[in-house]
Amino acid sequence: MDRETKGLWLGLVGVVIFSMTLPATKMAVSDFGAVPLSFYRATIAGLATLIYLLIKNISLSKRNGLPTLAIISVLISFVFPISIAMAMQNLPSSHGGIVLGISPLLTALFATLRFGERPSRGFWITAIIGSGLVIAFSIKQSDGTLQASDIALLLSAASASHGYAEAGNLSHKMGGIAVISWVAIIALIPSLPIAIYYLTQAATSITPIMDASLQAWMALIFVSVFSAYVGNIFWYTGLSMGGIAHVGQVQLLQPFCTLALSSVLVFEPLTISNIFFASAVLIVVAIGKRMPVIKVKT
Repeated sequence: MDRETKGLWLGLVGVVIFSMTLPATKMAVSDFGAVPLSFYRATIAGLATLIYLLIKNISLSKRNGLPTLAIISVLISFVFPISIAMAMQNLPSSHGGIVLGISPLLTALFATLRFGERPSRGFWITAIIGSGLVIAFSIKQSDGTLQASDIALLLSAASASHGYAEAGNLSHKMGGIAVISWVAIIALIPSLPIAIYYLTQAATSITPIMDASLQAWMALIFVSVFSAYVGNIFWYTGLSMGGIAHVGQVQLLQPFCTLALSSVLVFEPLTISNIFFASAVLIVVAIGKRMPVIKVKT
C-alpha cells in the first residue's frame, strides 16, 4: 500500500469517527447546554490526552509550532464544537451533516491559499460537483431554504476546514499524535476553569448536571475522547500522508455516514433520496482521488 492510499484509509477512519459527532452532540446538548457542553468536551479531551501521554510515556518535545497550534486549538476545540452544539439545539443531526458537506472544498481552498498545494482543474471540478451535491441535498431537505442555524453550521465548517488544513500541514513536521495532543492540552488551559465554573453553576441550578441522562453522559464522553482526540489522530496523520486536498475529499462521505448513524442513534429517517445522493458523492470522490494534486514543500 503506497503512502497516499494509506493516508486515505487513515482519513476514512477519522471521518467515520467524526460522523458520530453530530448525533452524539444532539443527544447531549439538551442536557448540558450548547456552550457548557463544548467546554466540558475540551476539558475531558485535554485530561484524557495528559493521561494517555503519561501511560504511553510520550514526550512532546517539538513545540516550535505553538502559535499555529494555538490557532488550531481555538478553531477545533472551541469555535467548531460551540457552533455545532448551537445548531443541534434546533436542527436534526442529519441536516447538519449535509451542510457540513462543504468542508472538503473549504479544506482544499485553505490548503491552496496557505500551503501551496495546487490541485488540478479536474480536481476542482470534482470538488465543486461534490460540494454542490451536498448543498443541493441540504436545500432539498429544508424545503428550498437554509435555516438560521445553518449559519452556525457554515461557521463550524469553515473553522474545522481551516483547522484541518493547518493541522495537516503541521503534522508533516510533528506527526499527527503530537499535533492533536498539543491542541488538546492548549485548549485545556482556558477550558478547565470555565468548565469548573459551569459545573458550579449547574450544582445550584434547578436541573443539576448529575441529573443528565446516561445517554447524554455517554455522548459527552464520545465527543470528548473520540471526536476531539482519537479521530483527529487518524485524520491529521492521513492528511499529512496523503495530502490535504486529496484526503480532504474523503470528508465528502461524512454527511452520508452521519445520515446512517443518525437513523440508528437518534432515529432520524434514512430515505431513498439519501442513498441516491450518497451514491453520487461516492462516485465523485472516486474520480477526485485520481485527479492530480501538486504538493509543494513548505
